[in-house]
Order: sequence, then C-alpha cells, then structure tokens
Amino acid sequence: MLAIEHNVDLQRYNTFKMASKAEFFAVVREKEDVLAAIKWAKEHAQPIFVLGGGANVLLGKKIKGLVLKNEIKGTGVLAEDKDSVLFSGLSGESWIRFVHLAVEAGWYGIENLFLIPGTVGASPVQNIGAYGVELKDCFDHLVAINLETGKEKTFSAKDCRFAYRDSIFKNKLRGKYFIYSVALRLKKKAELKLGYGDIGKCLLEKGIKKPNLKQVIAIIQEIRNSKLPIPAVLPNVGSFYKNPEIGKKEFARLLKEFPDIRSFPAGKKIKIPAAWLIDQAGFKGKRFGDAGVYEKQALILVNHGQATARDILALDAKIKKAVLKKFGIKLEEEVNIIL
Repeated sequence: MLAIEHNVDLQRYNTFKMASKAEFFAVVREKEDVLAAIKWAKEHAQPIFVLGGGANVLLGKKIKGLVLKNEIKGTGVLAEDKDSVLFSGLSGESWIRFVHLAVEAGWYGIENLFLIPGTVGASPVQNIGAYGVELKDCFDHLVAINLETGKEKTFSAKDCRFAYRDSIFKNKLRGKYFIYSVALRLKKKAELKLGYGDIGKCLLEKGIKKPNLKQVIAIIQEIRNSKLPIPAVLPNVGSFYKNPEIGKKEFARLLKEFPDIRSFPAGKKIKIPAAWLIDQAGFKGKRFGDAGVYEKQALILVNHGQATARDILALDAKIKKAVLKKFGIKLEEEVNIIL
C-alpha cells in the first residue's frame, strides 16, 4: 500500500541541498504505486510533482501537492539483432549505473554521457548531452503514464520534440506525465566520438590510440572530476545554464568587439559557451553569501552551506544582467526551477 507522508523535508533528495518541504510525499517503487498516487491526488485535488535523482532541480521552500520520489528500478534488453540492441531502463534507475551496464556489455552510443547525475527517467526530459553526444542520438522510445488518467502512452523520438537540453516534457507536457521507462538503440560495433572536448587529447597523452569503452569512460570520469564539483562535497546541480545559440551576423559583430570569444558551430547558428561569458563578466569563483559560482567552472552555481532558492536566483539574476549588458546575449537556465 502506498504510504503518503505530510510535510516532508526534501533537503536530502536534491543535490543542491536546498531546504525545501513537500506538502505531501510518497516513494514509488513500482507501477502500481504510481497509479495509487494518481488516484489519491485526484481524490484530494492535489497536483503531482515527480522527483528523480534531484540532480537538475532548484527547489523552493515548500512544494505544494504530492511529491513522488521515483525509486522504480531495473534494466533489460527488449530486442536485439546482429548490429544493435534495444536497451531499456526503468525511470528510477541511476543513469550512471545504466551507462555502466551498457559499457560492460560492449554496447556503444551513450559512453560520452557517463557520470551525468540523475535518473534514466530524467534523461529524455532534459535531452541530456555531453562531449558532442545527446540522448536523442540513440533514443528509440519511452513509455509514460498520464498523471490525470493513469493511462500509458508510448512516445517516439519525434513525439518527444527533442532540442538542445529540451523536450516536450519541459514545456507543453510539463507535469503531465510520469515517465516509466526509456529504451535506447545501442550499437555493437565501435563508433566512438572522441573529437569533442578533451577526451581525444587526454587519451593520446596516456598513449592510448585505439581506446575501448572502459578506457573512454575512465577518461571522462577523470575529466569531469577535475572540472566539476562533487555534489556531496559542494552542493550543485551541474550546468545551471544552456550554452546560448546566436545568428552568424550577431556572432560577427561580437567577434569584432571580442576577438578571443569562444564558439563552436550549431547547425545554422553559432553556440557560445555560457561559462566563457560568465567568466568574462567577472563572476567565476565569486561568492555572494552562501550562493556562489564554482571556481573551476563558471557554468556551475554552488551552495556553500545555507543558500536558499531565493539566494541562488538572486545570483542568477545578477549574472544574466551582467552578461546581457556586456555581450547582448540572454542566458537561459538549464536547471528546472520549482517554486
């Protein structure tokens, strides 16, 4: 039977360690729990908020309605042929463990996404990405439960409307579905992507010319740990901002004024690293009370102790205002803000 608790502290359930309380709270460990939660929420006229690993959310002091902590775990192979495998994970499964299992099995496609915190169910919501790879590149389908009716629906890649750190679940269908499982089409033959970031460079420095999957994720772990703070040590939610994309004419204008501006192509647009913009605006390593910008990576906002959501948002506003004034570029948050 599903246990509904009242006024539950969520600080240990979010990697920012924000002091936040759920008006109502329940842990779901199987599909029947989700259906029971939907029934309870309808009977008590309460909205539902789904909480996965708490790795990409900024929580306010009190979350109204019923917070569901997703602990539905498991993985499996749905189909297989000589070239690929359809690998599925239930939504409460750790994303890091999911990638590790794929690597152990020798399947290619998500190794560059290793060590991204969070759950399997959160991965399509954000269309997570790293080192030149995005989830949509190997996504096949997901199964979700309508939080109003309790009915299941299968979403294809087209249905999800994936974009840069975005999907239909972050806008039109935000708060409408509980993602139950995610299936990815992974390849059995090596197709490593090592040209983005420092992966290829670090492998060569170690004398590894033909890396295997385990060597790739070992390098990624080394790179990420050298640049990014561990949430358990310094609370954060990873990248707080998206890298803005601008037109080529606007980029040409900026290049004249800032010859050392960082950039990389993004289809018909140019993507500017948000970390570079924030650094140039003078915020890298700065601290405002307990809210701060990480000293090694300006893309990451950190909680030095007792920062509240209001403190983080005040810093966010300062950063966006300064970047807009200096470069004429509007920064957009990647993190999900729940107030």
